[in-house]
Amino acid sequence: MATREIHAITSAAGLTAQQVRISGFKSAPRIQDSALSAIEKKVLLWLAERTPAWVNSDHLTLIGFLGQVMAGVSYVIARSHRSGLVLASVFLALNWFGDSLDGTLARFRNKQRPRYGFYVDHIIDTFAAFAMMGGLACSGYVHPYVALGMLIAFLMLSIEVYLTTYTIGKFQLSYWKFGPTEIRILLGIGNIVLLYRPRVHIFGLHQRLFDVGGVIAIAGMGIMLIVCTIRHTVQLYREERI
Repeated sequence: MATREIHAITSAAGLTAQQVRISGFKSAPRIQDSALSAIEKKVLLWLAERTPAWVNSDHLTLIGFLGQVMAGVSYVIARSHRSGLVLASVFLALNWFGDSLDGTLARFRNKQRPRYGFYVDHIIDTFAAFAMMGGLACSGYVHPYVALGMLIAFLMLSIEVYLTTYTIGKFQLSYWKFGPTEIRILLGIGNIVLLYRPRVHIFGLHQRLFDVGGVIAIAGMGIMLIVCTIRHTVQLYREERI
């Protein structure tokens, strides 16, 4: 919106320029159709109803961030002591609690801050992903290049999601029945499996379990990225023909 238009509106309605910018912002619909989304929504609503009044969404966002960072630290610990793998699963659960409940709590209490919440939540996710993948790279259970590949694939897919949110108005939280919750559960199960079987035989080769899982994750995110990029490019081209 041009500065002249903002001044005209604010003069007529007695609003500040900041209020005009906020009122013109529209939250994109959240697309969440993962395998566990229906159950998860009920659990999160149950938790939101019982969350103490002194706990707010910012507290939960911080808990989620620290949970993922500590999961990365736990993977570093796992290099010298396998108990780090159990700790990583515990902190992944803490990450789910904070990262999933913060938005639900804001909506339940009708104290939403759409722009602030979207920005802070996802910029924190970026730092947290770096911390966890860094921990995995130092764990000895994943080749550093595989961990780096997962981080790059995650960031590239995140960019596609954010661009889609801005240009198309659709905030995609899950793909092909997989969302953040399902990924955390798979990673947590993988941590426990690592205690007993850190390596597997694939095509006659003795490979680290998380290297195999990491390559599959990279391929999956890569396919999602390519499919979504083509689909959204075609959609935008058809909507904005010259």
